[in-house]
Amino acid sequence: MITKLIFVCTENTVQSPMAETIFKNIDHDLDLAVCSRGLVVLFPEPFNPKAETTLATHGMLMGTHTSRQFSPEEVDDQTLILTMTIAQKRRLATDFLINEKTYTIREFAGEQGDLSDPYGQSPNAYEECFSELHSLMQRVIYRLLHGRLPENI
Repeated sequence: MITKLIFVCTENTVQSPMAETIFKNIDHDLDLAVCSRGLVVLFPEPFNPKAETTLATHGMLMGTHTSRQFSPEEVDDQTLILTMTIAQKRRLATDFLINEKTYTIREFAGEQGDLSDPYGQSPNAYEECFSELHSLMQRVIYRLLHGRLPENI
């Protein structure tokens, strides 16, 4: 049984907080503690302004967000971790010895590859990342609710 979901990216300023926000803004019956973390958070930073604008365009507000470092102490046997890339998943395994219930977001959604990283790119890249995440989140939520991937979403 999963009671906590942690989205993980590198700095916790773009992809994982976008994933957290999208997840929280999709109507579902899951009762999970949901947060996002970064693997390299040297100091607290706010949400990326382009990511925040992209979410606001879709009626999704992040609220006050400050980047936070991933900590293995937050993980228990009921925690699901979804990374944005294969390299981030590997880093959890090598640096923190966390392998259980850890997937890339695409892997958990039944797809392959990494999520696109819009950092430093045009607003269109942030929109593409939003679209990818929104589509993936539909599949993630379905799997969490039904224990399997959907036929067609």
